[in-house]
Amino acid sequence: QVQLVESGGGLVQAGGSLRLSCAASGRTFSRYAMGWFRQAPGKAREFVAAISWSGSITDYAASVEGRFTISMDNAKNTWYLQMNNLKPEDTAVYYCAADTRLAALVAGNEALDAWGQGTLVTVSS
Repeated sequence: QVQLVESGGGLVQAGGSLRLSCAASGRTFSRYAMGWFRQAPGKAREFVAAISWSGSITDYAASVEGRFTISMDNAKNTWYLQMNNLKPEDTAVYYCAADTRLAALVAGNEALDAWGQGTLVTVSS
């Protein structure tokens, strides 16, 4: 089993940037793909971005394409979400999740192998 801990959330003005981190521990020798999701107040959780275990494949929601970048550092067992040109509508709790199936992450399958606890991102106008 893999455990995930997010960090890097905070308050930023519109147009600013933040980098979220997701540190994995536990069964990290497995080939896990990783994804980022977010849930805004009063809304359902939605897919943001995902990356394959090798890092060779990435996928993004249309709402963040060109502004957000997902990446990984295998040596540190850490994944990142670089968020640029943030907008007030990006305000949400951001969660990372891991699964051996990239397709399950992209589909937003609730039954993923592991979820982090979430980190709050607030973008002021």
